[in-house]
Amino acid sequence: MRRVIFYSARTNKWHCAPDMLRRRHFFSSCVINNCLYVAGGENEGVHRSLRSAEVYDPNKNRWSFISDMSTAMVPFIGVVYDGKWFLKGLGSHRQVLSEVYQPENDNRYPIYDGMVSGWRNPSCTLNEKLYALDCKDGCKIRVYDEVADSWSKHIDSKMHSGSSRALEDAALVPLNGKLCIIRNNMSISLVDVSKLEDLKGSSPELFWETIAGKGQFKTLVTNLWSSLAGRNRLKSHIVHCQVLQI
Repeated sequence: MRRVIFYSARTNKWHCAPDMLRRRHFFSSCVINNCLYVAGGENEGVHRSLRSAEVYDPNKNRWSFISDMSTAMVPFIGVVYDGKWFLKGLGSHRQVLSEVYQPENDNRYPIYDGMVSGWRNPSCTLNEKLYALDCKDGCKIRVYDEVADSWSKHIDSKMHSGSSRALEDAALVPLNGKLCIIRNNMSISLVDVSKLEDLKGSSPELFWETIAGKGQFKTLVTNLWSSLAGRNRLKSHIVHCQVLQI
């Protein structure tokens, strides 16, 4: 795929952005300094795995190539942490690879520290801390300890929902200073990590709240995602979704 579209809340319409410079699928994307980055993935042809990466600047309304990845990779996890883009995926020989990209000097290099070795998906950054879900239904969260270079800290809701596919976590995103856990059945939990130290040893309900999952909440969230993904009922689907200030 090369096509890029964006939804504008100002116009309440979908618009076309310039196509990516390379066709790619199974790639990774992120936003740094209000620019959209894509890297890796696969393409049709003999050399399927891609090393190329590119960036879209909304102020210039164009894509530009950036430095190639150190090795061709199909990323299966990526996160922006400490102003850098960390990627982990499979190489052309199905070996596990990981690297980090620094946008300020357009430099990237392989990385094999404790953060990468214990890294799981979904994950996200909130207030300069790195979090990852540690249970299939999103009932536990791991926290990366930069000083110890390990995922030694845990947040446990003690509210295991089950192991069905409908209850599996689909995404972990920051929302208004809280961690937002989204599951396949559209149930949503908010975790106020800012209260963890003050409420240490307290009941998880004081900082872990389910805000959608049944009744009107579920209908509202489902309709919202359907309207964004449906795009006038065209036979298409969203592969990656990021937010830019246009």
